[in-house]
Amino acid sequence: ESGVAQEPITDWDKYTEQLLSRMGSDNKLVRLLLNRARTNPKRIVFAEADNIDVLKAAQIVLEEGIGIPILLGRRDIIEELMEDLGFDQPCMIIDPKSDEEKSRRDRYAGEFWKLRHRKGTTEFDAGKTLRQRNYFAAMMVKLGDADALITGVAQSYPISVRPMMEIIGKAPGVDKIATTNLMITSRGPLFVSDTSININPDALELAKIAQMTGRTAAMFGISPVIAMTSYANFGSSKHPNATKVTEAVKYLHKYYPDLVVDGELQTDFALNPELLQSKFPFSKLAGKKVNTLIFPNLESANSSYKMLKELNGVDSIGPIMMGMQKPVHILQLGASVDEIVNMAAVAVIDAQQKEKHASKKQ
Repeated sequence: ESGVAQEPITDWDKYTEQLLSRMGSDNKLVRLLLNRARTNPKRIVFAEADNIDVLKAAQIVLEEGIGIPILLGRRDIIEELMEDLGFDQPCMIIDPKSDEEKSRRDRYAGEFWKLRHRKGTTEFDAGKTLRQRNYFAAMMVKLGDADALITGVAQSYPISVRPMMEIIGKAPGVDKIATTNLMITSRGPLFVSDTSININPDALELAKIAQMTGRTAAMFGISPVIAMTSYANFGSSKHPNATKVTEAVKYLHKYYPDLVVDGELQTDFALNPELLQSKFPFSKLAGKKVNTLIFPNLESANSSYKMLKELNGVDSIGPIMMGMQKPVHILQLGASVDEIVNMAAVAVIDAQQKEKHASKKQ
């Protein structure tokens, strides 16, 4: 109308993307994830919806068309916070402890008792347990009343994981679950595993973590180039902490020859292609840009991703749970609104993928 724009704009969504790209106010990969989620939004249970940051994230998820939030928590608190936020779009609110949810809670408790009655859980215990929101939310996903779940902002990781393992469990063929964090760095996306679950995995477990992380990278449209990290390079140490990485790489080379993976490698060699090429030209990673780091233990992986995040201001998406039967994702304590929104998009994409695989099997 002002005459400033010299060219007609026919695709406003594309124009918005171009503006964001020029401003540097967003990240291309994150925008692609959000757009992919929008193609087929799923029902996401936010198990801590009476937390202000969780509710802000749920509002964004709904308004941006990323997913369909289901808000769990005390109804009076949620409604009061919604009013403060100007969150006036219709949204399902469920208080697992309320009388109005008794029939659903009893149904869920009965299913939980069936799952756990041979593991020491009584019917009375089941009824009491299903008043807890993480158990209630997990049962919603288990029984198809929701498609995905987000929790963990206000509780420690182990407490949040337990209901998921007891109700959802591992996907068929998975021995151990693991987590990865997708770091949005200046050199491009970088997956870091395992950041939250396995304290000191053995060689076979490390190999399985690498496989799952590779599949997760592929889910995001990224071809995995995996470095198995250590404090040593290619057999320079015979300590068990280094040799288990060597054994993991041998296993992957033997049984998954198409997977681009090598090690053991120190992190600087893994991330510096010129250094790697000059010192270890025989490596499968020589001449390639590593985008996935598998650390030998939880301590190193967790510390590394958090140091990247705090010192360099790197955005992190995760921890992304790998190997679960259903899309359940547990955030780190105190996650930001942006992190919750991004994880919601990941949960939707995870649900889309699992739905796709299920339809193929049928």
